[in-house]
Amino acid sequence: MTYMHVPAQSDRARLWAILTFTAALAFAVVPIFANPFAGFEPDRFPVPVNNPPIQPAGWAFSIWGVIYLWLIAGTGYGLFKRADDARWAPHRPWAFVSLTIGAAWIPVANQSPIWATILILAMLGTALMALAKAPIIERGWARWPFGLYAGWLTAASFVSLATLSAGYGIASADLASWIALPLAVIVATAITLRLWTPTYPAAAAWAAFGIAMANWPSGYAWGAATGAVLLGALVSIAVARQL
Repeated sequence: MTYMHVPAQSDRARLWAILTFTAALAFAVVPIFANPFAGFEPDRFPVPVNNPPIQPAGWAFSIWGVIYLWLIAGTGYGLFKRADDARWAPHRPWAFVSLTIGAAWIPVANQSPIWATILILAMLGTALMALAKAPIIERGWARWPFGLYAGWLTAASFVSLATLSAGYGIASADLASWIALPLAVIVATAITLRLWTPTYPAAAAWAAFGIAMANWPSGYAWGAATGAVLLGALVSIAVARQL
């Protein structure tokens, strides 16, 4: 009688640990080789959109350097130190899917704003699932990097939706941004209260600060004021949650 080999639970866990670490590496390496992404090109839309008010200042995107390094460090720690730990297993499939989509995102975004928006929403959804299932122990290696990642993706998703709406004539860039900003903070607040980890509101607040600063010198007082209010709200929630 021939028996099929059924992989042990530890074998499957180690495989997912390897896949997740590999996906994190690919996610960080692809931007080095892909054409840089600095926002959707105006000519990709039927109605050109130049610098929508909801777009954070360019320097705010520097947070990606921290996100990439922390995700690599966290998934690497998970592989080399906690590959067989059952508490680390539940979040890895979600993390793998999100990071794999992320590795493909920049090349897609340079070609299609519609597909880029679909993919960033998929990245966000799976990142939030990874955050929800990440182990409570050793938060600096698991929950915190995914909190930072998901917090920025939350803001980026609404930036993408607002830009897409303006680019296809659903609303003006100003109106789309005005609608998207409050929605973004409502969603970020709900997630902060439901899936608490300090890096999530920190990343969302950083995005709000970038939006406020981008609008301040341009005369979009409402954008600067709204971004500042959202920043204050997120920071207040984060502080209150820690008390």
